[in-house]
Amino acid sequence: MVIAIDFDGTCVKHRYPHVGEDIGAVPVLKKLVENGHKLILYTMRSSLDNGLNDALNWFRNNDIPLYGIQRNPTQDWTNSPKCFANLYIDDAALGIPLIHEDIISQNYDSYVDWKRVELELKNLGVIK
Repeated sequence: MVIAIDFDGTCVKHRYPHVGEDIGAVPVLKKLVENGHKLILYTMRSSLDNGLNDALNWFRNNDIPLYGIQRNPTQDWTNSPKCFANLYIDDAALGIPLIHEDIISQNYDSYVDWKRVELELKNLGVIK
């Protein structure tokens, strides 16, 4: 499968323009690659001066290879700006399991719950 992955709130906590703290994405993303899936970084960080380089460095530093950046390299059958993927993992997607931090602390943040995503991917047979 080709899987499009958002960055902020999905791979790390929301801290744009900085790279947010770890939320547990690394081991699951590595399992996806180990199971033969191809990852495309699909993020609002749209240019190197808009934080894209920081996101790319995060993937490099965590030894997670990317198949594409913002686009599917085999997508030559359309000019659509939306990259083709079989699956999209994004904190803004309906139904994606999220962790909601304490609102009272004034540090409210929502981000992907990778433990639950991993279980769902296993249930679907996407990873072992």
